[in-house]
Amino acid sequence: MNYRRLIPSLGICLFLSTLSRAQDQPEATSLLGQPLHRIPFSDEELIKLSANLAQARADYQSDTLDANNIIWLGRRLAYLWCYREAIAVFSDGIKKFPENPRLYRHRGHRYITVREFDNAIADLERATQLIANLPDEIEPDGAPNKHNIPRSTLHSNIWYHLGLAHYLKGDFEKAQTAFSACMKFSKINDDMLTAASHWLYMTLRRLGRQQDAEKILEPIRDQMEILENADYHRLLLMYKSALSPEALMDIDAADDLKLSTIGYGVGNWYLCNGQTEKAQEIFEKIIATKYWSAFGYIAAESELARTKNSRDTK
Repeated sequence: MNYRRLIPSLGICLFLSTLSRAQDQPEATSLLGQPLHRIPFSDEELIKLSANLAQARADYQSDTLDANNIIWLGRRLAYLWCYREAIAVFSDGIKKFPENPRLYRHRGHRYITVREFDNAIADLERATQLIANLPDEIEPDGAPNKHNIPRSTLHSNIWYHLGLAHYLKGDFEKAQTAFSACMKFSKINDDMLTAASHWLYMTLRRLGRQQDAEKILEPIRDQMEILENADYHRLLLMYKSALSPEALMDIDAADDLKLSTIGYGVGNWYLCNGQTEKAQEIFEKIIATKYWSAFGYIAAESELARTKNSRDTK
């Protein structure tokens, strides 16, 4: 069945028009100066994601002053790689609800995606101020794991993405501060613990604080309740020498997202251990893939851009 023929019946003509312009209008520019376009979807993916968007749009149109409706419309657009439209939706929401931390959290995330790190930091820092006296809460998943059990929280996600934005800028001191704050809210389950530990470990290694980095690995065990962050878990086991870098890296078999995630972790490990050429080779392979929204991809791109800028200034 050609699922694309069903999409107009779902009332998504606007979305089809958006897709038709995708090749001409990049969503972002890479840190290396390359245009970044939306990726193609399979028929099955397209029908599911566009149906979700249609529902989110209908919910929003039924009540444009409901913050949840605004957030879900923005999130559903982002899942279709319509990042600029998603940012515009979150921005409209912030005008209506300037004290809602969730809107800054989601817009900050998507500013990271489009490589606007300073805007991301401004949003996420504002979000940390707004949650200062609020209890934490589980965030619902837009792309649930196979168990359909949400694992992350509002507070952990805000600090996590703030740490990422600083890390991607190469400001490892500020990244360490944010990821350390994230750890305080990431002990509710093993998925969040592994995600926060992975980025904090890498940050500490970049700061030359190897002993502190090793302490982060102490709670990491071979058997953990991992529902969605298996790649981060395997990387942490590698950092503990329970797995070898070679055991993690099967470049030819890995899909683009897995290559970005595991590849960047292994590449950063090589970089911290003085094997710069191996690191650079992996970073180049990552940015040759199409999944440019992945954090590992953006991090690899950031490393290569810093190397290029360093060479250009010599």
